[in-house]
Amino acid sequence: SFGLRKQNQTQLRNGNLTETPTDSVYAGVVSLRGLRICIFLAELNGMEAFATDIGNAYLEAKTQEKVCIKAGPEFGELEGHLLIIYKALYGLRSSGKEFGDLLADCLNDLGFQRSKAEPEIFMRENNGIWEYVATYVDDLCLVMKELKKFLILLKSKPYFFKLKGSGPLSFHLGCGFSRDANGVLSLEPRQYIEKMIEGFERMFGIKPNTKYTSPLESGDHPELDTSEFIKTEGEIQIYQSLIGSMQWAISIGRWDCQTAVMTMSSFRAQPRKGHMERAKRMVGYLANFKHFNLKFRVDEPDLSRFDSKTKIDWSKSVYGNHKEEVPRDAPKPLGKRVTLFHYFDANLMHDVLSGKAVTGCIHFANKTPIASFSKKQATSETATYGSEFIAGRTVIEQAVDLRATFRYLGVPINDVSYVFGDNESMVNSSSYPYAKLHKRHNILSYHYVRSMIATGAFVMHHVKSSDNLADILTKHWGHRSVYDLLRPLFHHVGNTAKLFYDDSPDCWDDHFVPFLDPEQEDKL
Repeated sequence: SFGLRKQNQTQLRNGNLTETPTDSVYAGVVSLRGLRICIFLAELNGMEAFATDIGNAYLEAKTQEKVCIKAGPEFGELEGHLLIIYKALYGLRSSGKEFGDLLADCLNDLGFQRSKAEPEIFMRENNGIWEYVATYVDDLCLVMKELKKFLILLKSKPYFFKLKGSGPLSFHLGCGFSRDANGVLSLEPRQYIEKMIEGFERMFGIKPNTKYTSPLESGDHPELDTSEFIKTEGEIQIYQSLIGSMQWAISIGRWDCQTAVMTMSSFRAQPRKGHMERAKRMVGYLANFKHFNLKFRVDEPDLSRFDSKTKIDWSKSVYGNHKEEVPRDAPKPLGKRVTLFHYFDANLMHDVLSGKAVTGCIHFANKTPIASFSKKQATSETATYGSEFIAGRTVIEQAVDLRATFRYLGVPINDVSYVFGDNESMVNSSSYPYAKLHKRHNILSYHYVRSMIATGAFVMHHVKSSDNLADILTKHWGHRSVYDLLRPLFHHVGNTAKLFYDDSPDCWDDHFVPFLDPEQEDKL
């Protein structure tokens, strides 16, 4: 809008004309986990999530930086004059922060306050329910009852925001959304994957090979690859581009390739030709299964059968009468209740060069997958027991985070969160006060997990490895071996697929995937 010449635009965008301000220039965005939670709460409490985009966003704010330009001939009679920039022009160091502050002031005027769960989620109470606005710079996700009225306020005095693409959530932050025949909302990365395929064709001149049914071969060890190093900078950048694009695919819901991408990311600085072929294979796998999606199923599962362990008396243990720390400053809980349950797993010596294992976790709110995690452990463990305890500590830490997040969003949660793992020795060591630790080097993880279970806020149960959803986040698997785990997680149409389920009480610990009630399963 200032008619800057191309040279000046480039310099401004690169920050060459400005010094770093002494104040913070940080501008935050909502996490994708936070966005999923907001959409989940919309579905849970009978509200529809809306998306809108604020046009010319930064130019709505004023800059605090002292910046001027020398006008060129395109300014006519002002040529040669020094013109002061007073708007938060794109490219200035503080523009993101200035617009973020302006938007926050606007939302505060409309009754919203920043959530302590995530500062870029704003919330307000309205007729016995919490409403939310999740901000990603100028992209807003709105969860509220009177959406049209709110949009009118944004476009009216004194804000006069220019809104674009306002409507029910259909495409947001690179991910599509749609409803199936049953009205269940789905998070669909399909459109993004199709863009990935187009980019693949531009880079290699061919379409990705879609014959693959898994990201990598079962039991593959890319760290042992001895093929020739990629020598040209251009090819290295292509490899890095492939890995980066797949990392975003994971962020928007393609968790099935998370372990493979985590593994292949280790070679970004100096990949080999064998690594490039694996990256191509992974894109081919995504192209083959681009229809996979995550469903927002908000009905609460009945997990009361697992509450027996909450009656175990820990008062005579070293943890005493340990209680869960509940935030005193959390907003009052409104709306329907949420039950959280979690799966975790570890894969010993995933990396045979370093001996490090991998931790995998997946978290559910009611029957909706909310978050996933796959990462190499920091230490090299000598036994599965130790790596499983590290994974157990990680999943409990993340579960504590999730419980606090939902509380700070004003959501009533079940008193108990349910944790499932497939190493029976580790589960038993965690679940009973009298269990002893024989591997002393695991003492910190051991005591942390047990102390949190002693609060009564968590119970841990054993499931078979074939029923552990976190298994796909720790290993390079074959499609056939995990098909029954992929189906409920990425079910594409209709009801959740039936998994192993034994209705006898003796087998509840060994055969359980809490997606369907027995009555629902009988209909399949």
